[in-house]
Amino acid sequence: MKGNTVSSDHTALKNRLIKNQKKLKSYLGKNQIEAYRLYNKDIPEYPYLIDIYGKHAVIYEQGKKLQDEDQNLREIHQGNIEMALTEVIGIEPALQHFKIREKQKGNEQYRPLDPRSQDFFVVNEPPFKFLVNLERYLDTGLFLDHRPLRQFLVNNSQGKKVLNLFCYTGSLSVAAAKGGGIVTSIDMSNTYLDWAYENFLLNELDPKQHVFYQADVLKELLIRKENNELFDLIILDPPSFSNSKRMEEDLDIERDHPLLIRDSMALLAPGGTLYFSTNKRKFELHNVITQHYKVKEISQWSIPQDFHQTNIHRAFAIERR
Repeated sequence: MKGNTVSSDHTALKNRLIKNQKKLKSYLGKNQIEAYRLYNKDIPEYPYLIDIYGKHAVIYEQGKKLQDEDQNLREIHQGNIEMALTEVIGIEPALQHFKIREKQKGNEQYRPLDPRSQDFFVVNEPPFKFLVNLERYLDTGLFLDHRPLRQFLVNNSQGKKVLNLFCYTGSLSVAAAKGGGIVTSIDMSNTYLDWAYENFLLNELDPKQHVFYQADVLKELLIRKENNELFDLIILDPPSFSNSKRMEEDLDIERDHPLLIRDSMALLAPGGTLYFSTNKRKFELHNVITQHYKVKEISQWSIPQDFHQTNIHRAFAIERR
C-alpha cells in the first residue's frame, strides 16, 4: 500500500538520490543501461532498496517486518520515497512498485504475488534486451547484479558448449548465446523457461539452436554425468534455499554447495570453467572445493558499480587442477 503522508525529512532522502544518480550518470549513459540500483539502504532511517527499470521504480522494504503500530511510519516512508523519486528521476507514483522483502522459505520468492499481471515490458542492457514484470513476482525476472557477468559471457562464449543451471529467465543464457555459444538452460520452472525462450526471441536468437529443459537440477546433473556429457562453460547460480515440490530433496546452498559443485565439475570439459555465484549472506566456500579444484574469486569485478559497497553476491571461477 502506498502512503500519502509526507514528512519534512524527505529532503535527506532526496539529496541522497541526487548524489547517487550523479555518481552513476556517466556509467549508465556510457553503457546505455536502463535497469539499475539507485539506492541501497544508504540512510539507516530508510531501510529500502530502490531499483530503476526505465520509467518505473521497484522499492523493496528491507529489515524486520513492520508491525501494525508501525503502519503510519511505513506510509510516511513511502510518501517520502514517492516524492523524492518524482522530483529526482521524474517517476510518477503510479509507476512506483512497493514490495516487502522478508526472510522467506523455499520457493516463496518465485510464487506469484499477482498471477494476473501480464504487464511485461522491455529494458535495455546493450547488447541485450530483457523482459521484466514488476508486479507478478517478488523478483522482476532480471538480476541486476549479474550485469558484469553477462558482459563477460557475451565476450567469452564463442564456439563453446554452455550449460546454465538454475537458469531462471535466461539472461545469462542469452548473453552466452549472443556471444556465439550453444546453450543448454535448465530450470525446475516451465514458467521461467518460457520466459527465457521469449528473451531469446527478443534478442534475435533462434531458440531452436539451443536447449531449454525442465528438470530437478540435482538429479539432472547425475543423469548427464552418466551420459558422459561435457560442457566448456558451466554457469551455476542456485537459490540459497529451495524446497520445491519438483525436487526430490530440499536445497540449502551453504550445506549442499560442495556436492553441487562436484557434480557440476563432472560435466566440465578439459580446459573449461565453472562460474559459481551465490547471494547467500556470509557465504564461505568449503575448503574441500579449494583443495580439489583451482578456484579464483571474481566477486570484485562481477559486482557492478551501482551495487557499490555491497556484498550482493560472491562469485568464483572454478577449473580443474
